[in-house]
Amino acid sequence: MELEQKIALVTGGAVRVGRAISKELAKSGALVCCHYHSSEKEAQRLEKEIGEYGGKIDLFRADLSKVASVKNLVQAIIQKYGQIDILINNAALFLKTPFGSVNEDQWDTLLNLNLKATFFLSQEVSRFMLKEQSGKIINIADSGALKPFPSYLPYSISKAGVVALTTGLAKALAPHIQVNCINPGPVLFPQEFADKEKEFAVNQTLLKRAGSAEDVARTVRFLIEGSDYITGACIPVDGGRSAR
Repeated sequence: MELEQKIALVTGGAVRVGRAISKELAKSGALVCCHYHSSEKEAQRLEKEIGEYGGKIDLFRADLSKVASVKNLVQAIIQKYGQIDILINNAALFLKTPFGSVNEDQWDTLLNLNLKATFFLSQEVSRFMLKEQSGKIINIADSGALKPFPSYLPYSISKAGVVALTTGLAKALAPHIQVNCINPGPVLFPQEFADKEKEFAVNQTLLKRAGSAEDVARTVRFLIEGSDYITGACIPVDGGRSAR
């Protein structure tokens, strides 16, 4: 699929990895529908930055933890542009939740955004993709989906669900829609990470260094433009962490 003139919805597209994905797709000629929730200032800065080099971006605010908001977001884009060719399920929360102290609110918050929203967005968007008999869905999971983080178990479980969802969607939406997943490793650290935590994460990789958000963004672009014969795959972008 060529990105030129395609409509791409990127959730959580204003910050961190989502920001890099939005910029990569806009530079490649796509019209990026950038979803955000609380990052309005960052979204506006991204809109200005992409506009300065002639890229196309439109901003959409929604609380994806609510299914009604998911449906409203998709309808708003469809009403304005008539189609969604590409869906990047990137929006997620990463919260430290040591086992033994996890409460129900933390569980619900993480599973609702990281997994439930991915499911219902894929369901809504794929209705329109199926009509066109064309589309790409790319889910951003985590290396912790396969090797869970003990202090982040609800998060890891939510991302394991995204991996399972990817396989299921690839089967359900074949043969016209390709659904794939990317499992990033340590490409961006949370601000609250101590130096020891960063060092530990890097030492879990074979390459012994952190990656970048752009590494993930370039992989997204490859899954869109590089091949139409990949579906149901989960690609590690983790410096070899998954090979240990």
